[in-house]
Amino acid sequence: MPTLTKPSQTKKKAGADGLLEREFIHSRFLRVSAIIAISAIVVLILAGLFAPGLRYSLVPPVETAVDSPAFLNELEPLVLSKVTHNNLFEVIDNGENFYEAELDAMRHARRSINIEAYIFHKGKVTDEVLDVLVERARLGVHVNVVLDALGSFSTRKKYFQTLENAGGKVEWYHRLRLHNWFIANNRTHREITVIDGSTAFVGGAGYADWWRFPTKSDPRWRDTMVRVQGDAVRGIQGAFIENWLETSGEILDGQDYFPMLTSDPGTATALVVPSTPGSGGSTRSRVLFQTLIAAARKSVLIRTPYFLPDRSMRNELVRSRERGVSVVVIVPGKHNDHALTRSSGRSAYGDLLKAGAEIYEYEASMIHAKITVVDGLWSVVGSTNLDNRSFGINDEINVAIVNADVTARLSQSFEEDRSHSKRVTLQDWENRSVSERLLEGVGWIVERQQ
Repeated sequence: MPTLTKPSQTKKKAGADGLLEREFIHSRFLRVSAIIAISAIVVLILAGLFAPGLRYSLVPPVETAVDSPAFLNELEPLVLSKVTHNNLFEVIDNGENFYEAELDAMRHARRSINIEAYIFHKGKVTDEVLDVLVERARLGVHVNVVLDALGSFSTRKKYFQTLENAGGKVEWYHRLRLHNWFIANNRTHREITVIDGSTAFVGGAGYADWWRFPTKSDPRWRDTMVRVQGDAVRGIQGAFIENWLETSGEILDGQDYFPMLTSDPGTATALVVPSTPGSGGSTRSRVLFQTLIAAARKSVLIRTPYFLPDRSMRNELVRSRERGVSVVVIVPGKHNDHALTRSSGRSAYGDLLKAGAEIYEYEASMIHAKITVVDGLWSVVGSTNLDNRSFGINDEINVAIVNADVTARLSQSFEEDRSHSKRVTLQDWENRSVSERLLEGVGWIVERQQ
């Protein structure tokens, strides 16, 4: 039955609206104030989205050799991370392998499973993950999941109803709400899975079918995760708990999350570097990359799906070349999920190619691995891309590893990826088409948000 409105109420509403309209039409002050207010809001939004990033430079330049204890001593406070020496790392390539390793670890969980992911996309992979999480939760295992509200936007809350009914908890990072409007651009880009506080997986892959199953148009994505055991897991767990607190208001503690190690699983040295942008835009991940590249004396090997180095990073890479350092970069080729980001990144090739750096575009599939190897000694594995969002906007996590076996394994896989890539020469870059240059120009406008 329709709701009846009294004539007196209608007249009052119409009168109020009419009064406001007449005041706005006749009051120059109101019109000017409205224009100023709207303009101020637009300027604030544009300033937040497109303001120039922080410039980074090392003063004085790094003079300590990367293989010396002194370098480790300097890097530890720069990235606010504790050095640990009792770690074991296993490099696991591609979804058919790392998903099975993660699922196997979850099936054997006895105390807790914590997952933080930018991408958790409904499909066959996540169906299997949820089945395991539900089974563990019913057996009393603490299951806590933090998903980025934007990166996992397509996966609805009701998808997790069975898990929540079993006792699991799911929270969403920075949902768009009026009270957090000004931090909504800050996303958690971390991809973390921690089991029983003793085993962790970290790298570039979230949970989605495109990392596991090919389609008619696209092969499955090329990516790498690392299994971590030892005290470095405590740092990864701490990073998860930071964002669990932000989303749930809970601080997780106790032996279910931080068990005492009874033995040392390995001898690898590592620093876990969680990264959250400061009020001025500085991030620990950027300090880590800038310092390692500035300290390189032999080689820098970079694999990244989104290559948009800002002026400071390009200058650092060029200075490495001027010192005689070999700089080799592998990025996506025709198989890529962000055409504008790729075209924007290609505009940055020029300075590096002129300096003698080598750039390759991976042709076999979309390459999503985020790995940097410096001087055949240091390896950085995690969620950080060489772009503006990772270096100044997103929450990220990286593990910097000093271990000959890990570095050798990652260097070997780098060469395998290079064998499936096409080298971009300076002549190729200078002869790119007008349409490519136009896309680069469009990309430059929104470069700070890519």
